[in-house]
Amino acid sequence: MAAKPVNVVAAACDGACSGNPGPGGWGALLRFADGSVHEMGGAHPATTNNRMELTAALALLEALKALPRDPRLTIRTDSRYLIDGFGKWIQGWKRKGWRTASGGAVLNRDLWEQLDQARLPGVELVHVKGHSGDPDNDRCDAIAVAFSRGQMPAMAAGEVLTTARIEADVPPPGLQQLLTRLELAERFAAQGYGLSLVELAQLVEQPLQQLERRSSPWRWRDWQVLPLGGGRWRLQRDAGGLGDRE
Repeated sequence: MAAKPVNVVAAACDGACSGNPGPGGWGALLRFADGSVHEMGGAHPATTNNRMELTAALALLEALKALPRDPRLTIRTDSRYLIDGFGKWIQGWKRKGWRTASGGAVLNRDLWEQLDQARLPGVELVHVKGHSGDPDNDRCDAIAVAFSRGQMPAMAAGEVLTTARIEADVPPPGLQQLLTRLELAERFAAQGYGLSLVELAQLVEQPLQQLERRSSPWRWRDWQVLPLGGGRWRLQRDAGGLGDRE
């Protein structure tokens, strides 16, 4: 008689990025009912933490497709971005033509679309606090960090999944770098961060001398760039109003 397939009873994933954007890595693992563990991981030379979180979850879902699963199986992750995007935001994004509530383009759309297609009935994402002593989360983090540093960690019955396999539709390097800068701009605007002139020049990729001549609000892509005084600037989502256009 053929041996009965062993169910997957636990799954976890994590992502890491050095610099954000910068070199990144991801890690994931599957635990089976017989006590065995299968670990996976990979790296990308120029990415963001969020993209690595999504890539790790995608790798798990693709692996789970062909495996028997415990009906109570969940995927454990410390990424609220992954959980909220996958469980709540994505339906609204699709209805709006992959636009956010503020009208901006959804970042990491390529990975979100692949994740949406890879959904498995009954397999939910569950949040676990990062670096809290959860052994599976800590292990996935260790794998992800190692790959982000250019290291090749030893993995239990594991495999290294190349970027090409998981991110088949990754934009070319120049466009990928633009995506990471847009993601940073969105984060800066949402949190109301003040940027020094040097930091702003790096974000918008304009000469520092050119920015030093500015004193009034101006527009960069989908954001208004507003002076705060003291040589600092703030990004604000543009509603089609004031400011010179770039």
